[in-house]
Amino acid sequence: MYGQDSEPVTLARDCTAIIVPAGDQVILRKGARGLITQALGGSFTVYLDGNLFRIAGEDADALGKDPVLPPELAPDAGDEDVEDLVWEQLRTCFDPEIPINVVDLGLIYQCKLKPAADGARDVEVMMTLTAPGCGMGDVLVMDVKGKLEIIPTIREARVELTFDPPWNRDMMSEAARLQTGMF
Repeated sequence: MYGQDSEPVTLARDCTAIIVPAGDQVILRKGARGLITQALGGSFTVYLDGNLFRIAGEDADALGKDPVLPPELAPDAGDEDVEDLVWEQLRTCFDPEIPINVVDLGLIYQCKLKPAADGARDVEVMMTLTAPGCGMGDVLVMDVKGKLEIIPTIREARVELTFDPPWNRDMMSEAARLQTGMF
């Protein structure tokens, strides 16, 4: 079912996972064997017992992998530097079924950096999903929020999910359309 890029794995410890695409949280037990089918943006998609599971980066050690380190920001970084890092972080958020980041998929409709008087910053993101009924919606929203809030000086990330306008494949970057064959 999965190609040569799949990597066999045996869980080194119990860990929390999300069933794809339902979005339900479960505990995978130590010793369970499966295949890592996608390892992008610090999270992992694992095929195990006939199901796909998303395992967060903080549980990478359960798969024998190193966790992804948080982003760094120069002490003298300005708003433009922070905004660049925000977009870099957004590009580390992946749908667990599609190996394309949320930016190139065209899921990010708006991203605004709002500096505060105390030097902190807030980020407001408006995003959508490829399908309104996607069970992974809350997971993707929390992934975006979490990856933005670990950026130094970001106080809060507010992520709003919208379906207006509805997503369509024309919103994808050219590279994403080429990668998926959706011309």
